[in-house]
Amino acid sequence: MSELKAWLDARGITEVECLIPDMNGVLRGKVLPAAKLAQSERDGSLRLPSSVFAVTVTGEYAGASDDEESYSDPDMVLRPDPATLCVAPGLKTPTAFVFADAHHPGGAPWASSPRHVLKAIIELYRIRGWRPVVAPELEFYLTAVNPDPDLPLTPPAGRSGRAETSPQPYGLEAVNEYEAIIDAIYEFADVASLNLDTMIHESGTAQLEINFVHGDPVRLADQVLVFKRIVRQVALDRGVYATFMAKPMELQPGSAMHLHISVVDEADGRNLFAGAEGADSAMFRHFIGGLQAYLPRVVPLFAPNVNSFRRMRPSHSAPINVQWGHDNRSCGLRAPISDSANRRIENRLPGADANPYLAMAASLICGWLGVEEAIEPTAPATGNAYHHPRTLPKTLEDALERFAACTPVRNLLGEPFFRAFTAIKEAELEAFQGVISSWERDHLLLKV
Repeated sequence: MSELKAWLDARGITEVECLIPDMNGVLRGKVLPAAKLAQSERDGSLRLPSSVFAVTVTGEYAGASDDEESYSDPDMVLRPDPATLCVAPGLKTPTAFVFADAHHPGGAPWASSPRHVLKAIIELYRIRGWRPVVAPELEFYLTAVNPDPDLPLTPPAGRSGRAETSPQPYGLEAVNEYEAIIDAIYEFADVASLNLDTMIHESGTAQLEINFVHGDPVRLADQVLVFKRIVRQVALDRGVYATFMAKPMELQPGSAMHLHISVVDEADGRNLFAGAEGADSAMFRHFIGGLQAYLPRVVPLFAPNVNSFRRMRPSHSAPINVQWGHDNRSCGLRAPISDSANRRIENRLPGADANPYLAMAASLICGWLGVEEAIEPTAPATGNAYHHPRTLPKTLEDALERFAACTPVRNLLGEPFFRAFTAIKEAELEAFQGVISSWERDHLLLKV
């Protein structure tokens, strides 16, 4: 009996959700009987059209005009990853979910799959005998139900029956206002085997942050997507929305997905970012140097939407450059206070709206290039890093132009992924630019 079938039988699972993360980190896939999933493991019969990696956030298909494959839309073979099998919480029918990797019929991985892209970057480290470790911190907002997209979002009423009207950073009573939602999130997360750490109230009204326990990047990216799904489901069940938009409300801070990153020796688990007597190692410096050199050129991988750039504004709790500093949260790259075993760099640039596979891949690519090229970082910033010049693009359009010209990263990502990703982002940008906003109607309609 296969590992997958034994797991399903032991828990009495009758249905399985087969999950495929698309370019935007939206979960797509199939729901099928458990017996069918076990059979597909034997005969490779579980398939999905490859256009799943060409879907924009608006639900349209994007494809290069000269791309014959986008028109033929061949099937991919899906191979479920047994290590990701988990019980799906909150459903009446005994259901499990499993992430699947997409392959060509001949067995080669599907190059434009974000999950494969992250695995391929991790393989670069493995060849060197290294293992990257990450720990995401994910922020999100609870809001009142808002079915009209023309109306601004507002905080929801809490347990007291009142909505927050002012910031409550780290407030325990503020967290208790949403106790029922938070308890249900932890309960569902436990059923789904998510490895969560602490939850706090962040700076925004009804803004929360969850910390994940550090581990393997692919597993953590899987968990981030499952967590997002759980939070949305729990919130809806209790009559509120949960959003992971980077900047959902104009007068509130944005939501980030900070990534704590270290690299360890695969043989003995030693943290390679710390040298003799606990000092920062050359690898640590070069990793930071790579982040500084390349992150401003690959911004669409961690700020993928037009809304992402509304978050990255001076003094809005989001970095505008890649200055680095010790325990300095105004920097895009922060070195937290730590002993040698926990030496790490925190990439504070990604938004909560980023695809976690691609945000992690971007960070690991840039750091890897820094180590390979022995790039020295700038001197650590002290004081307010917002006083340093902005080095990040201000718009998605600018970011895509920089991304297209970043040959070293483009080569590592592979041309199939690059073409598919940029086609989607360009289609989304064109769709957004065709929309007339309420601001334009308000201020221009009867004045110009």
